[in-house]
Amino acid sequence: MILFEYPFNERVRALMRLEYLFDRLTFFAQPGDARLHQVALAALFDLLDATERADMKSSVLQDLDRQRVALLALQDHPGVDTNALQHTLSQMDSVTSNLIATGKTGQTLRDNDWLTSLRGRLAVPGGGTQVDMPSFHAWQCRDVDARCADLQKWIEPLEPLKEGIAMVLGMLRESTQPNAVVGSQGGFQQMLGGKVYQLLRVWVSDNEQIFPEISANKYMVWIRFATQDGELRPQAVAQDVSFKMALCSL
Repeated sequence: MILFEYPFNERVRALMRLEYLFDRLTFFAQPGDARLHQVALAALFDLLDATERADMKSSVLQDLDRQRVALLALQDHPGVDTNALQHTLSQMDSVTSNLIATGKTGQTLRDNDWLTSLRGRLAVPGGGTQVDMPSFHAWQCRDVDARCADLQKWIEPLEPLKEGIAMVLGMLRESTQPNAVVGSQGGFQQMLGGKVYQLLRVWVSDNEQIFPEISANKYMVWIRFATQDGELRPQAVAQDVSFKMALCSL
């Protein structure tokens, strides 16, 4: 099954974008060719850009605090696994403490003059060449272990934010189990009945080569399934489509 996710608000959209960038950063920072490490640096700078525009640290802390209050209210409910609940609360406290202790997200990276210079160069198409920045070329020619050590040193200040985002989105995704539904003649819609959701998750078969085009507001969700022609242009699907979906909220 292929999973597609649709955020209902800009806050969750921003968290998912950061999650995507952290995934790229982690993947390309692994031992490998220097050109892969250039992609890792580009993802690192994208993360700095994203966290400069919005105070994501405060947003994540607020989400964690809300969830902590909600979980504490479950302690006396019958049928609740108290050991699992305490484990989750302990994890949440650890992530929150680490996030609070970091100060302004990525500030140590912004204070690094070489990274600041490289950030400006890589923003220019082809700006990472030895002609424009010979010091970057020299860094790329270093031993792979030395490059990886530098990357891990630069990534480390962002780890608490990564952990916080992973916890918030993980709890959101696990808040609802998926249901099997059918889209009649390639379309599906559902009234939301006034309940506020933060995330829609849609699973489709990886054998059918289709994807959902989703739109939603606080009243209704619309899903229209499409496929791609030889030039990859979307084409509406006319047959019934079986899929799974989950409307998630915290």
